[in-house]
Formats: sequence, C-alpha cells, structure tokens
Amino acid sequence: MAPQDPNFHSQSVLVVGAGMVGLSIAWWLQLQGHRVELIDPQPAASPAALGVLMAQVFHRSSGRGWRLRQRSLELWNQWLPLLADQGHPIHWRPGLLLLAASPEERSRQERLAAERQGQGLPLTLWNQDQLAQLQPQLPPGGSGAIHSAADGQLDPAQALRAFRLDGERLGMATHQDRVVILRRGGAGQRWRAEGQSGRSWQADWCVVSAAVASSALLEPLGYQLPMEPVLGQALELELQEEPGWNWPGAVLWQGINLVPRPDLGGGRRLWLGATLEPGELAAPEALSQLRQLNGNAPPWLEKAQVVRQWQGHRPHPIGQPAPLLQKLEDGLILASGHYRNGVLLAPATAEWVAGQITCSR
Repeated sequence: MAPQDPNFHSQSVLVVGAGMVGLSIAWWLQLQGHRVELIDPQPAASPAALGVLMAQVFHRSSGRGWRLRQRSLELWNQWLPLLADQGHPIHWRPGLLLLAASPEERSRQERLAAERQGQGLPLTLWNQDQLAQLQPQLPPGGSGAIHSAADGQLDPAQALRAFRLDGERLGMATHQDRVVILRRGGAGQRWRAEGQSGRSWQADWCVVSAAVASSALLEPLGYQLPMEPVLGQALELELQEEPGWNWPGAVLWQGINLVPRPDLGGGRRLWLGATLEPGELAAPEALSQLRQLNGNAPPWLEKAQVVRQWQGHRPHPIGQPAPLLQKLEDGLILASGHYRNGVLLAPATAEWVAGQITCSR
C-alpha cells in the first residue's frame, strides 16, 4: 500500500538484523513510507551466500515454500531495475543448469520438466551431447541436465549495498550495535530494543531478523523458537586461462554451486560453494572436498587458483520448516530462519512483513 493511499498509516519500525533478509525488509518498509531503524553489529553482512535463485526448478510444486519462491522471483525481477534506476545496479546472470549425477536423478528431472510444462513454466532437458559442447568442461559422469532460463544468480554483496544506500536515501536510519534485550513498554506500549552499547530505541513495531541470535532475543518473551547454525564455506577461483564461457547460467552439481563470474578478474573467475557443516567451526576437509567437487573436479578446475575464501552461518530452524515467518504478538514479527534461501526469499519475506503491518491498522 503506497503512502499516497488515504488508508495508509506510516508506522515506526525497528528491524533487528542486517543480513539480506533484514536489509530487504528495512528497505522495502522505508520505500512504502514507514519510518525504519535498522540495528546490527555488522550492517550489510550475508556471509557464504552465492546468490543462486532456485525458484522454478524447485522440486516441489505446491505449498508455502513453492509460493514464496515464485513470488520472490517475481519481486526480484521488479526490484533489480528499480534499484538500478537509483544508481545501484546488481549483477544478474540468468539461467540455472542442474546436472543429473545418476539415471534416477535424470528420471526425476524428466518428471519435473513435464510437470512444469503443464504449469506453463518451461524447463528444458539437456542431453549429454549438449553438455559436451559447453566450455569449460563440466564435471564428468553426468546423465543429462535440466535448465531453467527464469532462475539465475545475483551478486549478494551488491544487493546488500543497494538496499542500504537506497534505504538511507529514503530516510532509513542504521545503527551499528547488538540488540541484547527486547521489551514492550512506554507510551502506547511500544516496542523497545536495548543495545549492547547502552543505547535504546522505541517503535510501534519490531521485526526480528537476526538469524540464530533471534532465538535468544525472543526466549525471555516466552517464545521457544530454536535455530542451529549451519556453516558454509565458499571459494572464488581464478582459472589459468580465459575459458570461453558458454554455460547457460550457474551450474548445480550434487548440491555444489559453480557460478561463472566473467565480469571479474579478466573473465576468468568462478565462485564455488557452499559447504554444509553443522556447528560453528569450519572443517578444512570440507573445504578440500568442495575444492575437488567430491572427487569430480575437471582438470581446469583442479588447476585454478584460490583468490578468496569466505564462510558464514545459516540459521536452520529446529523442528519447523524454514523460514520462520510469524507475527508473535501485536507489533512483534519474526522473519528469520531462511537457512540456505535467504537471498532468494528476501523479497517475498519483506512483502509479507509489510502486509502484516498494513493489515494490523
């Protein structure tokens, strides 16, 4: 609902957490005409994210997860040009190619392609001869692939920067602090956030999007919403020579993303990731297996040089499906626990949060 709508009522909102989800929520609410304060000890951080958007090629065809993915893809297609118009272009590479590692997986892809065609969402099956024409050479042993032209990959760091800068242009306030206490109180029973620094903020609404830390913030208020950290490690590689990229987008192989970045490093860069490691400590052997594609790395990949390595934690809900989108009580919203799909689901989450605020007035 736009601010010029006579039924619109601007609200003050605290957003706790400035990862991809929190920043997109804060930007979207500010764009709608609300007054937003964003609080995080490390604003604009989304570690381990590669920005792969898997929506139409998602293996399910109904339910909340399916609906959120489709709506988010629609919104990303609207948001990217909107942010570019404000001087914040975000690298977007369309296309996603999922390799089948076995005949059984190939059969599942064939069923999925037929199902999507019935929904008017064309996915294309590729055979081994077509895959053999791609440069550089793909991992060996595949049984074919399925391609989605509508899905793709965007640069998470550029998206975070775009949300922050455009949000601040619109009036969004950012505070580098760690929220340690949430409570209701004061005039009008507004929500109050107290920071580790001793500062505090009050607003009509509080949106908690602080990844695993969300659980500890909400527990004193009586909410048991446990999440566990799942660590992911990722690599940026530089190939020895320009590979003549003709891949139809990012490639997914046995759960590993291979993301061409011909816009970086003279056209020879590739992102590789990310691992799935329960807990908070990175395992060198997991990174080694990633680097070797679990023993399936083609020669050009084995020879590539590591130029950057990064890691981060994904919030995985315990006992509930991801993500956790709940209006807990008047003025208090939880929007966290997106696990591996924070970048993909950020727009639909922001829209959902805005709808909760609008519908409550």
